[in-house]
Parts: sequence; C-alpha cells; structure tokens
Amino acid sequence: MTNAASPQIQDHRIDTPDGVLFCRVWPPAVSGARAPIVLLHDSLGSVELWRGFPEALCAATGRQVVAYDRLGFGRSDAHPATLALDFIAREAEDGFDAVLRHLGIERFILFGHSVGGGMAVNCAAHHAETCVGLITESAQSFLEDRTVKGLEEAREFFKDPAQVARLERYHGDKARWVLDAWIESWLHPEFENWSLREVLPQLRCPALAIHGVEDEYGTTRHPELIAELSGGPTRLALMPDTRHVPHREKEAEVIAMVADFVRELP
Repeated sequence: MTNAASPQIQDHRIDTPDGVLFCRVWPPAVSGARAPIVLLHDSLGSVELWRGFPEALCAATGRQVVAYDRLGFGRSDAHPATLALDFIAREAEDGFDAVLRHLGIERFILFGHSVGGGMAVNCAAHHAETCVGLITESAQSFLEDRTVKGLEEAREFFKDPAQVARLERYHGDKARWVLDAWIESWLHPEFENWSLREVLPQLRCPALAIHGVEDEYGTTRHPELIAELSGGPTRLALMPDTRHVPHREKEAEVIAMVADFVRELP
C-alpha cells in the first residue's frame, strides 16, 4: 500500500501470531541490490517519531530504509500481555523476523536507538550470516546508576497527565502500556543483572556505536563495552554536547557518520 502524502513511501500491515505490525519503507531514488537499513525504535518510539530521519538517511545512503512499530506501539496492534522481561532478546525472533519475511529481506543493516540498540545487537547476533552492518545509537548495554536515575525521573515526569496525552498522539490508548513497558520493565528487580555481555561476542559484522556524552540514560561506558566485546570490528563515535537522541539533536552529523560507515558495505 502506498502512502497518499508521499507516493514513494510504502506502508505495510504485517500479520504475526500476536497481532498486526505497522511498517513503513522508504525506497531510494535509484533501486539496487544493496542491503536496506532497518530502524529499531526506542522505548517510547514509533515510526512517526523517527520524523524526517528515515527519509534523510535514505537520500544520504542511497539505500532502502525500513521502520516498523513493535507490537504495542504506534500503529501496530496492542500487545496482548505484560511485556516479558526477555523482550530485548526476544525481538530478534518475533517482530523483526516477521518484517524480514514479509518484505523478503535477505541481507540488512541495523540501526537501533536506545533499547532498539540492544534489540539490534540481538538481531545482528541471531542473523549473523545475513546482517552486514550494525549501528547502535544511545544503546544501553547493561543497567547502571545513571540509567536507573533517568528512569526514576521519567516516572515522576509522566505522572503529569499532559505528558501522557502527548504520548497518546503516537500510541493512542496504548500509551499507558507503552510507559509501563518501559519504566516498570527496566526497574523490575529481576532486570537488575541484564546486559549485552553474552550476546556481543556473537556479532560478526562491522559495527558503529554512537553515543552522546551527556546522555541522561547512560554513560559512555555503554558504547565502550559494545566496542570491547563485539565479535566484529567496531567504530566508537562519542558525540560531545549531545544527550539521548543524537539523530534528532544533530541529525546531519549522525547521517554523515552513518553514510560514511555503510559506504563500503554490500
């Protein structure tokens, strides 16, 4: 199905055992066989909240860009249950696999923001033979004091009904579930020892780890750990005067870094 406002953009509804996913595809001006870039959104994110980034990324790289709303988010169906605590690893076999199958994607590059970065690491490890590149942005690789502090502050912030109403613009009546899936999952006592330490050595593809030095949800120890433990060659990109959303705060700079990183990839 083609998006009416922008004929080149293709919107898809993807059936899964648990519900329908919403997916959007930005095709490049010149079609080719190069691997597309698949975006994985953050804990409060959606296709719409990527804003103009996917289109700009598509234009700069000459590659197809794909983004989808995970189950429970954006225009996808409501999640049928409370989010399981292994949700970061599970995405590699759930929604992400469904998107690959539906679009017939055989090789791909991953770009994951925040928790989407952790999911991207798991997806890249699970599909080590077909993932040709990985970009993490503001990804958490373990739970640290700054992460907990940021989440506790977010919990207070979203006690304001006006802030929840802002989320409803993107998630509708799923907004409260989205908030709980983020804050209550990460602050759950059984989540305390979560990390990417075991999965990072399973990576085989080149990786780019982008992180804002002023990120309110994690120190630079997160991308440093990704670089140290990754099984593939990893480039570390620390951005000064940048917080948790570099692709929005310094879009042109992030796109330039990504375009340079993927230039030699198939």
